[in-house]
Amino acid sequence: MANVILYTTTSCPYCQRAKQLLDRKKIAYEEVDVTNDTVLRDKMVADSGRRSVPQIFINGQPIGGCDDLYALEKEGKLDILLSTH
Repeated sequence: MANVILYTTTSCPYCQRAKQLLDRKKIAYEEVDVTNDTVLRDKMVADSGRRSVPQIFINGQPIGGCDDLYALEKEGKLDILLSTH
């Protein structure tokens, strides 16, 4: 099973959309809320190179945000990423 980490904030509609796709696909993920945690947000930025949320990592690889997640799904590449360990 893939290791999926999703950095989010509480008021982010794109975070909700990303979670909806993962939930629909029955993919377990760890949600890291960076709303009020500058240390975690700084780690997210250091690991992804981006300040925007959501930031999604699959098996330690940054894949980007919500639009990137949906693009991978549309291209048929998300399942491939999720099936690798």
